[in-house]
Formats: sequence, C-alpha cells, structure tokens
Amino acid sequence: MPETKVAVVILNYNGKHHLQNFLPSVVEFSQGHAIYIADNCSTDDSVSFIKNTYPEIQLLINPKNLGYAEGYNQALKHIHSEYYILLNSDVEVSPGWITTLLEAMENNPKAGACQPKLLDYRNRDFFEYAGACGGYIDSLGYPFCRGRLFDQLEQDKAQYNTSVEIFWASGACIMVRAEVFHRAGGLDGDFFAHMEEIDLCWRIKNLGYSILVEPRSRVYHLGGGTLEKQSTKKTYLNFRNNISTLFKNEKGFKLLYKIPLRLILDGIAGIKFLFSGQLGHTIAVLKAHFHFYTWIPSLIKKRRHIRAQPGFRYSKTGVYRGSIVFEYYVLGRKTFSGLKQGFFS
Repeated sequence: MPETKVAVVILNYNGKHHLQNFLPSVVEFSQGHAIYIADNCSTDDSVSFIKNTYPEIQLLINPKNLGYAEGYNQALKHIHSEYYILLNSDVEVSPGWITTLLEAMENNPKAGACQPKLLDYRNRDFFEYAGACGGYIDSLGYPFCRGRLFDQLEQDKAQYNTSVEIFWASGACIMVRAEVFHRAGGLDGDFFAHMEEIDLCWRIKNLGYSILVEPRSRVYHLGGGTLEKQSTKKTYLNFRNNISTLFKNEKGFKLLYKIPLRLILDGIAGIKFLFSGQLGHTIAVLKAHFHFYTWIPSLIKKRRHIRAQPGFRYSKTGVYRGSIVFEYYVLGRKTFSGLKQGFFS
C-alpha cells in the first residue's frame, strides 16, 4: 500500500538559489502532502540548506548528477505514494494547486497524468514556454502547447480555461499515477533532460490512459533553471530526444517517411541557425543527428519492449493532423486557437 496519497518530488542540482526562492510557496500550499527533494549530488550547499531550513522535507541523494530523467527514476524507487508530482525547483505554486489536480485525476480513473496551467513567473499574465495550458504534437512529432507555438507565447485571457485531454503534460509540473509511471517504464534515462516527459506521456497513452490539463490549478514557472534557452546543449538535447521519441513511439510504417522528413526539416533549422550567426546551434543539430543514428539499435529494442506491454495500442488523441511548422512559418498562424487542421480524437 502507498505510504502517502500524493508525494511532491523536486529534483535539484546546485539549485540552492531556486530552493530559497520557490520552496516557501511549495511548503505553504502543499500542507498535508509529503515533500521530497531528490538531489543529483549537488556541489553547492543545497543539501545543508534543506537539512537546516526545512527539516520536515525528506531528502534523497543520488550518487551523481543523473540528469532529469534518471535522477527522478532513481529517486522514485524509494517513494511509496499513489501519485507523484514531479515539480521543477523553479516553480512557484498557488493555493489549491494539488487539490484541483487530484480531483481531475480521481474523477478520471483512466487519466495517467495531469498538468496545471503553467504561467510565466516573470510575466504572470502570459503562458510559460515549458507547458502553457497543455502539450500536443503535430503529425511529424513536433511539440507545441495550448498557449505557445514555438517561441510565441500567448497572454492568458482565460481562453483555455477548460480541462481537456492533451497529448503530453509538462515535466515542469506533472502529476502522474505511480503505478502507471512504473508500468510505462518511467522516464528514459538515456535522454538525460528535455523531451523525456513527452516520451513518457506517449507511452502512457499507448497503454490506454489519457493525459489531462487542469487549468484551475495554476503554477508560475521561471524557466531555464538548469539550461538557458540559448544553450547549445539544450538545442542538442531537444533535437536528439525529439526525433528519438518519434522513432520509439510512432507506428513502424509511418517512420519510413516521417523520419526522413524530420531529418530534412531539422537540417533546414540547422541551416537557419548558420545564416543567423549561430554556428554552435548548427553543430548541435548535426551532433544530435549523429547520436540519433548511433542510438537506432537501442531504440529498436525499446520499441519492441514498449509494444510487448499488456494493453498496448497506438493512440493518436491529441495529435495535430497538419504540420505546425507549415502553419506557423508559411501560413503565419501564431496562436493555438488559430490552427485549422484539427486534432485526432
């Protein structure tokens, strides 16, 4: 039996400054629920800060920096709870944030995961990049959000205040059923960071569960807490992990044309970086593709393992029928509500 109903788990690596700024709201508005810090072997004094300032918070220490994905995998092995909330260290929460997420999950027994509305900590009337009001992918696997297309963030005018089924929930703040998390195989530790929550949600959906957004729950995300937006390492991880996610989870025959198309479009993005004077990002795209090629044998094994799970079926719910790249860059549609092709259901 689970020891607790809900466990809030915050992964930390050298993030004392974030813990100082954001833990007060988490402690204040998470009363009655267990809070854990999973520390990725920080070299600052994060651990001593937690021990001295928040002795009520339970501390788990990984042997080295395992990244977001494997860092959580290892920590969650030691937490016995019905629900996990994976929460970034740079997130401010608000009153009732857990209660509303929990209600959404309890009212939908086939919901595997749920996210709140993510707003920008610095510009609080706008959606935040990492998840806005729910994540989707297009027909080629490119991610976008209800409230954010590429770098275009919408102002929150209550236009997306309905709780709906989505395709992926943000790793900045995601509630997931513990049993479903482990049944799906957890996060892919090879990803290290970025896109791992999309991969997890896709696997959860293919096991017959839904992913929800509950906008009554609001959190405010600083963003860029570990890797800055302009980091070439972030570009590398995003391109490598996104195409790997598509390879792992899409139907086999569709990969015959989707992977070549993705490689071409990624290549165009690399050329765009080059002509805008961002050589480092061009190199990051090339490096991502090279590592994707070397990963193919292991990705094939992962595909086979996923498909061997009882109850496996392909789910297209929340997949945009068209191309978000074409809609955004060619047709100039910059808002989620302006998309015209519709979604699979």
